[in-house]
Amino acid sequence: MRAVRRSYRPYGGKRGKLWLKVLAALLAAGILCFAALEGIVLAGSRTHIEGEPKVMIVLGCQVKPWGPSELLLDRLDTALEYLEGRDDVRIIVSGGQGKDEPTTEAAAMRDYLVKNGIEESRIWLEDKSHNTHQNLVYSFELLREKGEDLSAPYIIVSNGFHLSRAVLLANRVDNGAETYTLAAPSTHTPSRIKMYFREPLALVKSFVFDQ
Repeated sequence: MRAVRRSYRPYGGKRGKLWLKVLAALLAAGILCFAALEGIVLAGSRTHIEGEPKVMIVLGCQVKPWGPSELLLDRLDTALEYLEGRDDVRIIVSGGQGKDEPTTEAAAMRDYLVKNGIEESRIWLEDKSHNTHQNLVYSFELLREKGEDLSAPYIIVSNGFHLSRAVLLANRVDNGAETYTLAAPSTHTPSRIKMYFREPLALVKSFVFDQ
């Protein structure tokens, strides 16, 4: 008698349901972790300055062939607004030159600030860095070379989404100095959306690797 051939049916019992539960749990945990990290990013994305710090560090961002990018212009314009009437504040502009940049970020920032009325003698260039960790490490090396008091309070200027990570990294290299933040807006909407998705992951990377 000829055997009847049965069609294959995938197993759909307890094992399959267990894997679905595990995947759902992992997805939920990932969403919760991302939400918590986004909360940290948002909590730090504000201006907080007490007193009159005498040092400002403006963190670099991409330079286009025609000049500073939109995000970098936001940082520079915010710095200019704060510096109005504060002629005793010294400014470090921090950023090296990427492969697709026509000049160093530091030089582009200096030129923009000078063009808008800041005396060049007040501006110190840190033009070796290629990431936020290096921005802060090399900026404090520059302050040390200039004979500045490394325990004195200072201001970090960047877009709001960037400040939580910048403060985290600064606190690892600033000898316990008080860190204040000057939050620039992010007027370029596509960049703002992209960065608020990217920054939680960058925060984890910096926490683990940028020692």
